[in-house]
Amino acid sequence: MAQKASNISRFPSGADSNEIGRTDAERDRHEGLDAEPPELDCAPRPPEVDRYSTESLDRAFKAHLARFTLGVTPFGLASTFFNWGAHLWGSPGKQVQLVEKAARKSARLAIQQSAALRDPQTPPCIEPLEHDDRFEGADWRLWPYSLIAQNFLLAQQWWYNATNDVDGLSRHEEQVTSFVTRQLLDTVSPSNFVWTNPEIARLTVESGGMNLVEGFQNFLEDWEREISGKLPVGAENYRPGHEVATTEGRVVFRNHLLELLQYQPKTDKVKAEPILIVPAWIMKYYILDLSPHNSLINYLVEQGFTVFCLSWRNPTSADRDLGMSDYITALSEAMDAVSEIVPDVKMHAVGYCIGGTLLSAKAAQMARDGDDRLQSLTLFATQTDFEEPGELQLFTSESEVSYLENMMWDQGYLDTKQMAGAFQLLKSRDLIWSRYIKEYLRGNRQGMFDLMAWNADATRMPYRMHSEYLRRFYLENALAEGKYKIGENPVAISDIRVPVFCVSTTSDHIAPWRSVHKLHLLAGTDITFVLTSGGHNAGIVSEPGHEGREYRIRTTPGDARYMAPEEWRQVADRHEGSWWPELVRWLQEKSTGDTKPPKMGGDSPRLAPLEDAPGTYVHQS
Repeated sequence: MAQKASNISRFPSGADSNEIGRTDAERDRHEGLDAEPPELDCAPRPPEVDRYSTESLDRAFKAHLARFTLGVTPFGLASTFFNWGAHLWGSPGKQVQLVEKAARKSARLAIQQSAALRDPQTPPCIEPLEHDDRFEGADWRLWPYSLIAQNFLLAQQWWYNATNDVDGLSRHEEQVTSFVTRQLLDTVSPSNFVWTNPEIARLTVESGGMNLVEGFQNFLEDWEREISGKLPVGAENYRPGHEVATTEGRVVFRNHLLELLQYQPKTDKVKAEPILIVPAWIMKYYILDLSPHNSLINYLVEQGFTVFCLSWRNPTSADRDLGMSDYITALSEAMDAVSEIVPDVKMHAVGYCIGGTLLSAKAAQMARDGDDRLQSLTLFATQTDFEEPGELQLFTSESEVSYLENMMWDQGYLDTKQMAGAFQLLKSRDLIWSRYIKEYLRGNRQGMFDLMAWNADATRMPYRMHSEYLRRFYLENALAEGKYKIGENPVAISDIRVPVFCVSTTSDHIAPWRSVHKLHLLAGTDITFVLTSGGHNAGIVSEPGHEGREYRIRTTPGDARYMAPEEWRQVADRHEGSWWPELVRWLQEKSTGDTKPPKMGGDSPRLAPLEDAPGTYVHQS
């Protein structure tokens, strides 16, 4: 017994799960060592406890370092850039091409500037990329600002050429080097500095520098709120249950991971099949229940549907060992509760982002096991194939996932600020630098609104769950390849036979629409695919009357030939306005008729209404 106790005691809490449960001999073979040293080797072996203490030291070092790097691994980036530099060094033809491009760009700029001095209406030699509005003002056409701006844009273009199409580099390595160099260039954009930004320079002179004084006051206020854990300025005016998340309902079921909200009907008759919404637990559910005018939940209730929605718990370090299986179990319990409250009918299941991925896996498991409670499946900005997740690949390499695991191992979770920092980097021009210019250089506060306030109200990710999610879905692409297990056996998206309504957005940087479109390669059922304008969140919150919205829609039968994304885009029907009415029409077509609204909650004590919506979990910070 003493020997057993000694063996167990040497495993720290952070030991690799694959190590736990192995015998000494198995562990040694796993690390390339013999169970017993050769007879002629008389050197004493290091104590086992020292070997595992060094692993804990590595974890602790990387965990603390990650706090200063926003969770981005410097080791993986260093390796990628070294590989890029080595391959570029070994490509003399590419080097000659880059030298030629630099000379040609310099000559173009010199010719254009010479002509512009004679005629200020001379067009620039390079235009910014689409959605880059940093140099749109008329002042940027004046010398020397036109020279500064065009020189920057030409340098940006040259670095894109330098980090792409390098022989021997993988596509992932090219994306990482290109992304990082763009981030570094954005930090030195002439629009970010007072005397190289003509609009800021003029404003500073006209106001006697008061814009910079007010900007510094804004910076101090933001800094004070950040270190004290407060929400951004103005977010306190959007409180769940008061200004947002106000659709009337009750909490009718609760387990450790979720609350099930049932919403009060607003029509005399409702569709027979209820709707169960599974939002992402990476943020709080009320993205789908913002203000009354742009609440999708409120809209569906007004259209005559019985709506249920999950409100996920905000986990703490005590929840570090909760895994994907726990989230699937919690979802299963919620589905059982819906089936008990509205018995003898199927349900329309709706999933958003990571909630949609979880729901897709659950739907595949139900199809595998002969559970036919689903009437339809709707997915918002949901990936089921993670082979090409866009720029998010920067945070899903083996090096990056391992780095994040060390940080989460130390904390027990992925913190909201660390997660928000990663997403802000993906759209740094819009989410970091434009705000910096407006609030700190111009001195103007950016107005708060409901979607922005919701975005600041983030949740944490349990250590085990987030590690499993990144590894199984992103690194291994297990769901798309039929290797993801629920229970003892894997599930396959191809088993899903219920009709699917899938929505993606043109500017989504988290779930790129071409990646979402790969559902057509996996599911053997009718898919109504919608491509709408906007980003990952704003494209989904697209209520009727929202100006500037458009979408494309097309239904592909399960037995039709596959269309590549661009071919689909060309043949899909284009419409102005919101896609929400399309969803309602589709759900109505898939429903079996009207009935009397069900009562709130179920007959059993465990389904008795507990409190008014939005419940308790949404208020957890």
